[in-house]
Amino acid sequence: MKNIFLEPTNSTPAVVFNIDGRLLLQGRSLPEDVHHFYKPLIDWVSKIKSPVVRIDINLEYLNSASSKKLFELLKTLDSNTGVKELIVNWHYVCDDEDALESGQIIEEFMQKAEFRYHEYSDAA
Repeated sequence: MKNIFLEPTNSTPAVVFNIDGRLLLQGRSLPEDVHHFYKPLIDWVSKIKSPVVRIDINLEYLNSASSKKLFELLKTLDSNTGVKELIVNWHYVCDDEDALESGQIIEEFMQKAEFRYHEYSDAA
């Protein structure tokens, strides 16, 4: 198993998945072929073996297809028996109630994941 590092594009987020359990999705997610983009990531998280996994999700925008794949990715991580503790750092722009609510909805379907919400300002 190898680390995954993908540079962000206009339609895909930066991806940093380290086998030591430090994971990051950051940027925008609206790939043309959402299955093609997320399938290798979902396969990867199904195989990771790390006592603690911390995933930072900092997506400024994601389309509905990406939302479904993100949910699938997190559910796969949550059910992975090789992961004993799962911490999801959910980053969202202040006053973006939809982004906060999206994280809270996903959290309701998780068994072991601990969600931590981080509000930030998008002012430059």
